[in-house]
Amino acid sequence: MSYSRYNTTTANRTKLRTPQDYSPFSGMCTVCTDDCPGPCEIGRSAMEGSEMLYPTAKATSQMASEKDYPVDFSHLNINGRCFGNDGTTPDKLAYAHADLSCEIGMGEEKIKLKAPYVFPAIAKLNWKSYYGGAALAGVVAVIGESLPTSDPEAVIENGQVLHLPRLKAMYDAFYEYYQGYGALFLQANPDDDRMGLLEYAIEKVGFDAVELKLAQAAKGIQGMGKVPTLEKAMELKKKGFEVYPDPEDPSVQQSWQAGTAEPFYKIDSLPDWNEEWLVKRVGALREKGAKFVSVKTGPFRPADMARTLKMASRAGVDLVLVDTAGGGSGNSPIRMMNEWGYPPVYMEKILLQICGKMQQKGMPLPAIAIAGGFTLEDHVFKALALGSPFITLVGMGRSPMAAAMVGDTNAEAMDTGIPELKGRYGEKVEDIPRGAVGVYNYINRINTGLRQLMALCRKYTLSHIQPNDLVPLTRKAAEITGIPFAMEQDMEEIDNIFE
Repeated sequence: MSYSRYNTTTANRTKLRTPQDYSPFSGMCTVCTDDCPGPCEIGRSAMEGSEMLYPTAKATSQMASEKDYPVDFSHLNINGRCFGNDGTTPDKLAYAHADLSCEIGMGEEKIKLKAPYVFPAIAKLNWKSYYGGAALAGVVAVIGESLPTSDPEAVIENGQVLHLPRLKAMYDAFYEYYQGYGALFLQANPDDDRMGLLEYAIEKVGFDAVELKLAQAAKGIQGMGKVPTLEKAMELKKKGFEVYPDPEDPSVQQSWQAGTAEPFYKIDSLPDWNEEWLVKRVGALREKGAKFVSVKTGPFRPADMARTLKMASRAGVDLVLVDTAGGGSGNSPIRMMNEWGYPPVYMEKILLQICGKMQQKGMPLPAIAIAGGFTLEDHVFKALALGSPFITLVGMGRSPMAAAMVGDTNAEAMDTGIPELKGRYGEKVEDIPRGAVGVYNYINRINTGLRQLMALCRKYTLSHIQPNDLVPLTRKAAEITGIPFAMEQDMEEIDNIFE
């Protein structure tokens, strides 16, 4: 069997002429005729070339991997108990007593969260409700990269950010509803960092939490965006960005004027980090006023993940968010989104091994969040159980953004959540974007479901959730997770019960 979908994807609106009859590996129709208009990826690529690498409508849509991985969290069930209790007392066994609160921070000052979620970096679609909903729910959210080039009112002189009004609007979208729980981080890729974005955010806007981007799940390379005109390409080149082909090349300019030039693309820089650089950079950000520093990375080979965590530990980073294969928000090459990196179950086990070695050596560990297509309460429980004790947060991006968009689309019908929010915000509740209320309602549903699953396992605090709260349904899942197979669990304990 093939785990991949080849030659057709809704991400770029391609399809097979004979979807019921195709070659499983190549993905081509079994019979390819000479009169086919070419709706598949091969045919569309013949017409549009490299434009087909990326999803269509990526500015107004979200996309993720379509690959069906050999082992995922559906291959694990939750291992319920009906005796005992951990983290509570016998008079408080109702699921409502399960405590979802947690905190992160390497120093004395901590970020308190009402629930163990991080909304990863997004700076498109309904960001106002995405950030506002995070504040209502009391969790962490992250503003995505490339704001200096996406804000039409940005002022950049001599390669430095001087004015960025959209950033202030994003900051206000969260802190308008902040009540002591959660935090809003600002992410910077290497180009953003070179332009002084984080210093500007700390000194001019008031941010105290920032994130350095090493990479992400859906694309381990730099971002890429089409530039519509020669004038815009020249402007970006003068601001210090890499633009391909070079708009300052006279031959390229002549080709553009003649209508024979290939399209311009802005290509973000890849980071060239090392341990000394990260220690120095984190120190400099803290001196500027950053209380919390995060690192964003993706599911790279295990040795590079070990290097990343070692660097983060030495630099005193507060949080490392690890994207895994399967996630993404849509600004990534489609085949890369499907075919690179480690999916969540695999990556969690790799991270556990790395963290165990670091713990043995007495190295301080940052909080670790895992992301990669998590959407509902069973996903959260399983991720926390498998990742215990080192992975304590779950990243969810596409799902809360979906809730934000649905909330705004159905604003007039949004009644759920309003009464309890009115108790916290008074008449100000009328000004809360209904998309943010949608995010709040969605997180409330996950929180309630997560508490029910915790009570099912008699685990009433997050720290009590452990790998033995899971049961692998297949031998392959047992092999990868290291948890005994379903038919082999508890055999020794059963023998002891009857002694």
